[in-house]
Amino acid sequence: MSEHRRKAPQPQGGGRAAARRAAQQPAGRRTDASRRATSVSPSEANDDESSYGGRAEARRAAQRGGGGGRRRGGGDSSSHEGRGRGREGTGKKRFIDYPRAGKYGFRRWVPSWRLVSGLCLGFLGLMMGAAGIAYALVVPPEVKDLATAQNNVYYWADDTQMVATGGSVNRQSLDYAQIPESMRNAVISAENKSFETDRGIDPMGIARAFYNMARGGDTQGGSTITQQYVKNSMLTQDQTLSRKVKELFITLKVGETVGKNEVMEGYLNVSYYGRGASGLQAAARAYYDKDANELNESECAFLATLLKGASYYDPAGAPDVDPVNATPEKNRKRAEERWSWILDEQVKDGRLSAAKRAEFAKFPEPITPRKDAKLGGQTGYLVDLATKYFLAHNEEGVTEKELARGGYEIHTTFDKEKVTELEKSITKVLAAKIDPEKRPDKDTHVEFGGASVDTQTGAIVATYGGRDATEHYTNNADATGAQVGSTFKPFVLAAAMQYGKRNPELGKEQSEAERTAVSPKSTYNGDNKLKIHNYDGSVWLNDDGKEWLQTNDGDKDYGDIDLRYAMQESANSPFVQLGMDVGTDKVKQAAMAAGLRDDNYMADSSVPSFSIGTSSPSAIRMAGSYATFATSGKQREPFSVTEVKHKGEVIFQHKTETKPAFPSVIADNVTDVLKNVVENGTGTPAQIPGRDVAGKTGTTDGNKSAWFVGYTPQLSTAVSMFRMDDDETKKNRPFLEMYGTGGEKSIHGASFPAQIWHDYMTEAVKGTKVVRFPKPEPYGDTLFGGGAVSPSPTPSPTPSPSESSEEPDPPSPTPSSPSPSPSETCAPLDWECRNNQDGGTTNGNSNGNGTNNGGTTDGSTDGGTDAGTSEGGTDTGTTEGTTEGTTEGEENDRGGIFGGG
Repeated sequence: MSEHRRKAPQPQGGGRAAARRAAQQPAGRRTDASRRATSVSPSEANDDESSYGGRAEARRAAQRGGGGGRRRGGGDSSSHEGRGRGREGTGKKRFIDYPRAGKYGFRRWVPSWRLVSGLCLGFLGLMMGAAGIAYALVVPPEVKDLATAQNNVYYWADDTQMVATGGSVNRQSLDYAQIPESMRNAVISAENKSFETDRGIDPMGIARAFYNMARGGDTQGGSTITQQYVKNSMLTQDQTLSRKVKELFITLKVGETVGKNEVMEGYLNVSYYGRGASGLQAAARAYYDKDANELNESECAFLATLLKGASYYDPAGAPDVDPVNATPEKNRKRAEERWSWILDEQVKDGRLSAAKRAEFAKFPEPITPRKDAKLGGQTGYLVDLATKYFLAHNEEGVTEKELARGGYEIHTTFDKEKVTELEKSITKVLAAKIDPEKRPDKDTHVEFGGASVDTQTGAIVATYGGRDATEHYTNNADATGAQVGSTFKPFVLAAAMQYGKRNPELGKEQSEAERTAVSPKSTYNGDNKLKIHNYDGSVWLNDDGKEWLQTNDGDKDYGDIDLRYAMQESANSPFVQLGMDVGTDKVKQAAMAAGLRDDNYMADSSVPSFSIGTSSPSAIRMAGSYATFATSGKQREPFSVTEVKHKGEVIFQHKTETKPAFPSVIADNVTDVLKNVVENGTGTPAQIPGRDVAGKTGTTDGNKSAWFVGYTPQLSTAVSMFRMDDDETKKNRPFLEMYGTGGEKSIHGASFPAQIWHDYMTEAVKGTKVVRFPKPEPYGDTLFGGGAVSPSPTPSPTPSPSESSEEPDPPSPTPSSPSPSPSETCAPLDWECRNNQDGGTTNGNSNGNGTNNGGTTDGSTDGGTDAGTSEGGTDTGTTEGTTEGTTEGEENDRGGIFGGG
C-alpha cells in the first residue's frame, strides 16, 4: 500500500481515550504511565498538548474519585493537576456552604455554627412575620349564642325561686357595676393575679402553674381570665392544637381591644358554677337563694372555688359525674380548703383586710340543691298568668319576642303554701268523689278552677288551673266560659242600692231621674213561675212577643220575701224582677265597678236572665270583685306580678290603685247579706269557726257549672266546677251536665265547690289575726216588688265604720274618699241635692259608668281572649219551656230560666 494512504499512528498517551484509560487504571499503573510521559521528547509532549480534549479530560478525571488524592499524597507534580487545584482554591464561595467545601468525610456534612445560627434567625424571623400577619388579620369571633343564652326566672311571693324557664341555659346576665367587688377580688386572687396588668397572656403564670403542678401544689391555673373568657364564650371546648393556637391569637387580640371590665363581666356571666347555673346571678340563687349583689366576701370566695370545677367542689357532691371522687365528703374537704386559701390569698394581695378575713372562720354553707322545677302541675299555669300580666302592663314596651330571649327576673304574688293548699283541697275531692271508672258517663271530663285574692292589695296569692299544665292546657283559673249563676246576684243587690228602683208611675225620663233606693229589707214576690214585668209594669216579652215565667230551684214558691231572705235561699224570681226594676244596664255597671270586665265573657245585659248569672267571668275576676265588698267598696285590680328586673335593673313595679266602686254603706250591707247566706242559707258548708265569712253559691242551667265565691276580711276565693269535652283543639266546646257526677243527684255550689272553699280557706287563714266585718248601717227604703213606695223614706244613712275591725280593737272611722258619694251627704232619694252636688248628674253613680279596660280576667292581655263561650250564650228569646244557655238560679234541678211559656 502506498505511503500516503497509510493511517497516521495515534499519539502515545494522548487524546480522550488515553485520558479515560488513565483514569480507570490503578494508581501504580498511572504512575508508570506518568513516568513514561515525562520521558518522551518535547515534540511528543507538544503533540499530547495539542491532542483533542487531552488536558480537559485529564482535569475531569483528576476531580473524580479518590485517585487524585492518592496522587497528591504521592507527590505527583503533573502540571495539569496543579493547575486544577489552584483554580479550586481561588474560586468564588457559595452562599450556603453545604455540603461544606474543603471538608471531607463526615465533617463535610456537619453544618457550621454560622449556618445553624443563620437558619435559626431566619426561621424565627419568618415565624414572627407570620405571627404578625396572623395577628393583624385575626378578628375575634362573635360570642356564641349559647354563651349569652339566658332564661327567665320566676319567684314566689317570698322571693324564693319558683322556676327558671324560657331559655336553654339558666343564666341572667349582670352588668359590671352589678357584680360585687368581693367577687371580682376573689376571682383575681384565685385565677389570675396579673389580670389588671397583663395583655391577656401571662407567661410567668404559665411557668408558675407548671412548677406548682410538678411540686403537687395548688394555685391559680396557667390560663388567664381573658383566656378562659375567650374559651368559654367564643371557642369550642376541644383540646386540639389548632384550637389552642386559635385561642392564643384571639386572646392577644381581645387583650388589646377589649377593656378589663368587659372581660371580667363576660367571664363571670358565662362561667358554669354547677347545679345547672351559668353566670354569677344564677349561681347566687342556686347556692344561697339571693341576688348576686347580696353576697358577702365569704360566699363570693366559695363561688370562686366552683370555677375550678363545680362537680368536685360542690359540698352536695356529684356522684352522677364521678361516684368515687365527687362524693359529698371529698367535695366538702376540697371546697373548704380552697375557700380558705382564696380568702388568704386576697389578704396577701391586699384585696381583703386581715380583720375582715378573721370574721369568716366558718364555711358559708350553701342551701340544699333544689330539684329542677318544671312547668308541670300548677307551675305552668302560674308562669302563664304572670307572663301575660307583665306583657300587658309593662311601660318599657317589652314584647313577647324580647321576653323569650330570656334574662328577666319576674317576681310574682303567688304564695307557695296557699297554692299547695288549694291544689290539695281540690285533689282531695277528686280522689274521694270523682271516679271515671265507676261512672264513665258521669265522672269523666270533670274540671275545677280556683283563685284566691288578697282583699287589701288585689294580689293573686293562689290559683288552680287544672290537673297539670303539661296535659291540660286551658287555665281554669282564667275564663273558661263556665257561667257563674247565682253568684252574680250580689251585683244586682248592689246596683239596686246604688242606683235605686225606677217608679212605674212616672214617665221614662222622670223615672230615671227619680229613683227610690232599695234596702235589703225590701220585699219582692218569690213565687215560682213568676211573670216578669218591665219597670213600668208591662209584661216583658221576648223577640217573638211571648211572655216568660221565672222558675225557682225545685219549683219552690216563697211568696212575698225580703231580698235578704231571697239571697239566703237563692230564690231566682225576686232578683230577676229586681234587675228589671233597676235596669239590667245598671246591674252591668255595678258588676264592672266591682271588678268584672265588659269583654267576651260578659253576657247580653238586655235580657232578664242577665241578673242571675249568664255571664262567664274567670275565677280570678270573681274573687277580685267579691273582694270589693270585703273592703267596704274599694276596688283593687287583681295582679300577679310585683316586680320585674332585667340585668339587675328594675323595669317594672306594680303600684296598687284603689278606686271607689260603692259607698261603704252599700258594700257593707251586701257583705252582711252574704254573711247571712253562710250562717243560715245555702252557703253553710263554708263556715269557718271563729271567723267571719261571707259568700254565695251558684248553679247554672242544666247543671253544667257550679260555683262558690266567698271571702273573709283578708282573703277572697272563688271555686268553680264544670264538665267540658277535654279535646282542647275544638272551638266552642260544649259543657256537659253534672247530674249524677260524684254520686250526687246534681251538683250545687253548696256541694263540692263549697267543700273545697272551706278546706282551703281554713288552712289559708290559719295563724292570721281574727278580723270582723264592719257592722252595716241601715240604708234605702223598704219597698214592695210591685213598685209601691213605703209611706216614709228611710232617714239618710250615716257612713259605715271602717272596712273591717280587728278584735279586740274597736272600729276606726272610715277614711274619707277622694270625692264623697252623694248617698253619704244627701238623703238617699234627694235627687235635687245629688244633682247640685254632682254638677247635674242624675244617676248618683259614685264611680261613673266607664269600663275597666285591658287584660283578660287576670289582667294579662288587653281586651281579653276568647276561650270559649257557654253553650247557647244568653237568653235567645224563644217561647219554649227552657231557655238554652241561661242560668236557672241556685239549686234548680230543671232547665229553663223562664219556665213554661
